[in-house]
Amino acid sequence: MKSTPVAAAATALILSLAAGSLAQAQSGPTPQEQMACRSDAGKFCAGHIGKPPQMNACLKANKTKLSDGCRKVVESHGG
Repeated sequence: MKSTPVAAAATALILSLAAGSLAQAQSGPTPQEQMACRSDAGKFCAGHIGKPPQMNACLKANKTKLSDGCRKVVESHGG
């Protein structure tokens, strides 16, 4: 079966969109997740605001103290 330039371009576009969606899903919390942890982040991890890796580590370290909503967010991201 021969591939046409249009079919090849369409396949490349689909693959790049799929890869982009996967990267976005792994890039960080959604706005709803951020809101669920906003209060806890300020309360327990204020020194890490603007530093996502450190903030994630801090929230994980304080998981037992977090609100139920934030704890669920942390657990959904592997914490």
